[in-house]
Amino acid sequence: MQYDPIKRVLGDVFNKTPFLRRVFYNLLDLLLLRAWHVKKELREWSDNRRNEEQHILDAGSGFGQYTYHLSGMSSKWRILAVDVKEEQVSDCNRFMRAIGRQNILFKIADLVKYREPETYDLILSVDVMEHILEDVEVFRNFNASLRPGGMLLISTPSDQGGSDVHGDDETSFIEEHVRDGYNIKEIEDKLRIAGFSKVQARYSYGKPGQISWRLSMKYPLLMLNASKIFFVLLPFYYLVTFPVSMVLNWMDVKGSHPSGTGLIVKAWK
Repeated sequence: MQYDPIKRVLGDVFNKTPFLRRVFYNLLDLLLLRAWHVKKELREWSDNRRNEEQHILDAGSGFGQYTYHLSGMSSKWRILAVDVKEEQVSDCNRFMRAIGRQNILFKIADLVKYREPETYDLILSVDVMEHILEDVEVFRNFNASLRPGGMLLISTPSDQGGSDVHGDDETSFIEEHVRDGYNIKEIEDKLRIAGFSKVQARYSYGKPGQISWRLSMKYPLLMLNASKIFFVLLPFYYLVTFPVSMVLNWMDVKGSHPSGTGLIVKAWK
């Protein structure tokens, strides 16, 4: 399935006013289980840091929802958000200026080449690495760009059915992916090769999360990909499925999973 055209349509709809953009971010935070897991890790990282100046890189910022969330956690944090897509970078800069967020800058950058030695206290990379073939080179750039003691936080699909691939004869649900998912030991080893001194990885999207993802994301996207008329029907669809998805997301974040289709990875310099 071509995911980018759907994202462009959604972006066009919600970019019309700052209010709609905020609504869009709130919807993403509610519907995307990865946002629940990432925000949980960010809350833990932010303990005792909210009143301190911190320099943060959102590496592969997309729509900018995580940069928006981080900038609201502390006005003392300085956040650079980078992405390869010029249109999204421009849209995000306009929105952040419109709402008066002065501690943020979005710019175009290729993570395979981007490196700012010992600049950042935190690097966030959410659903990015499955799109980049030269992953070890990117990990080396992340390591070089972190200050001593800095942390890298990654959310990415696993090889336990990530991208909704469950066999060798299946292809990724999202065609833009260059890999279907990471083996948990593989990504830990690659991060250590890149120079990280400590790595922790855990599964997300366990059984509850997998059901929630299908209800809240996969089926709606398949419908929208088939016909734009489903934009009209989506509110009624979510009226039924939304409460179920919220309970499943809560269960996934609170639980510990022996396997899962997603990975949450933390690595320290």
